[in-house]
Amino acid sequence: MPFKTIEEAGDLSGKRALVRVDWNVPIENGEVRDDFRIKQSQKTISFLKEKGAKVILITHLEPETLSVEPLRKYLPEGVELLENLRQNPGEKENSPEFAKELAEKGDVYVNEAFSASHRKHASIIGVPKLLPSFAGLQFAEEVQQLSKAFAPAHPFLFILGGAKFETKIPLIKNFIDSADSIFVGGALAHNFFKEQGVDIKQSLVSEGEFELSSLIQSGKIMLPADPLWKDEKIKDAGPETIALLETKIKDSKFILWNGPLGNYEEGFKEGTLAVAKLLSECNAEVIVGGADTLAAIKELNLFDSFSFVSTGGGAMLDFLANKTLPGIEALG
Repeated sequence: MPFKTIEEAGDLSGKRALVRVDWNVPIENGEVRDDFRIKQSQKTISFLKEKGAKVILITHLEPETLSVEPLRKYLPEGVELLENLRQNPGEKENSPEFAKELAEKGDVYVNEAFSASHRKHASIIGVPKLLPSFAGLQFAEEVQQLSKAFAPAHPFLFILGGAKFETKIPLIKNFIDSADSIFVGGALAHNFFKEQGVDIKQSLVSEGEFELSSLIQSGKIMLPADPLWKDEKIKDAGPETIALLETKIKDSKFILWNGPLGNYEEGFKEGTLAVAKLLSECNAEVIVGGADTLAAIKELNLFDSFSFVSTGGGAMLDFLANKTLPGIEALG
């Protein structure tokens, strides 16, 4: 590990541990709708309390006007939670003044916000310059588990979906040599279809030159075999695609999955849910992440059916693309 974890922090008795968590979770009508990230940070909070530290949590919430009040019911006794970091513009600006203001509240700093560690914000990269700094237990596990993708068991299948083509094309290029197959689903597939001369009608497509022909020629790219259409737009992947994926999944030893196969937010979930079920039942080592991916896993109650479920969406993608994150570098 390129950093020290809290298990290497020495005597913490009586020390103030300033813990950056990512409790930016969906809140509706004052109620938390998904507490997965909150639950994943509890082992670090418990560890620090057992070591006699005074735990002070800091998190951001979006939108920045939101209060942390609905999160307080998740606090163990004696744990403090400061107000939404984003309420201070110095957080996103990585203001040295705001970093100093935060650092004064702790004796040691702990980053337990892997999913926010792709951001160059004051609480992620500013504070570690000012305090002895350590990674939380979940943070360290994220790095350890996701790093398996850099030296995977084979056959290695990468399933990549969603819509943010510009952020995901570097991943496809990064893994085209090491992966045995890369299934490209969701809106990401539309650019590949277009490159092949398929009429995608009004389907969402990313503008730009992405040099896809060499990727297609590699023979490793899999695309939906039977895209499902509505209103002249591709919305999901059909049963033929799922059958092809099922064969690949059964043959694989290591599988990485990030992003839905269809327009999940509009309710086109069938392909994504089908893949989630297949992956939960297979014998491969399976690592998954991404907001809509986690939504599917939650809907099916399959959290315990995978080798590892990452808390990161953008952070997971950035780590896989760059093998590091600003938040990791700051702890080094």
